[in-house]
Amino acid sequence: MNPQPVKDEILARYGSKFGKDYLSYEIENENSFLRLQKLALKDSGFYKTEKTLMLRKTQAPTVLDIGCATGTLLAFLRDRGWDVKGVEISPAAEYARNARQLDVQNIPLEEIAFSSGSFDIVLASHLIEHLNDPFSFLKEAHRILKDDGKIFITTPNINGLQAYIYGSGWRSAIFDHLYLFSAHTLKITLKRAGFKVEKLSTWGGIAAGLAPVWIKKSADFLAKRLGFGDVMIIRARKSDKEIHRRKIVK
Repeated sequence: MNPQPVKDEILARYGSKFGKDYLSYEIENENSFLRLQKLALKDSGFYKTEKTLMLRKTQAPTVLDIGCATGTLLAFLRDRGWDVKGVEISPAAEYARNARQLDVQNIPLEEIAFSSGSFDIVLASHLIEHLNDPFSFLKEAHRILKDDGKIFITTPNINGLQAYIYGSGWRSAIFDHLYLFSAHTLKITLKRAGFKVEKLSTWGGIAAGLAPVWIKKSADFLAKRLGFGDVMIIRARKSDKEIHRRKIVK
């Protein structure tokens, strides 16, 4: 978005009536959102990573969900044996703490000052497009990840078929999305922040209700197979080069 709203305006927006409306929206749709998040994590190989960590660790592996909303995904992961924490700047943070007894911080990630190397996994689903400074966010995520830790980012794909068809009318070209990424630009940004991209998947060929079911199913299949889906998830690992450089400096 150009010009961009300043950071204080963004934070105030999520704490205002919009934030309360957002909470109601998340509560109403949390089951369907969780189902989509589970599918995205499966596509990205999250559960294979989980299995490796569970076998390797003598204690529960650690995960931070940034932009965790009402905490449905964190509660799901907690039940699977993870040590979970969340970050959420909207009123959904209080809901996650009270309704699900989750450890959720209500300030931006960069202001929390987690210790370096705190987490095995960082999750950020439909978050990075809302940030004034995505690169600063990725650098902080890199710092708080353990060596070989991984980040999973879900975000709209500006090179998807729907973005090309609808242009400025695309459903992700909205006021609250400050940056929109293609697979190429997100990979470059992750590399600059010290990550090595391991896998990228996309999904969503045609939005529900815009075509007969058989056409939608065919479009969705091709979108996933050919990489022009409306949404993408990317898995990236804290780079060996960055880890090696840090050890030399020490």
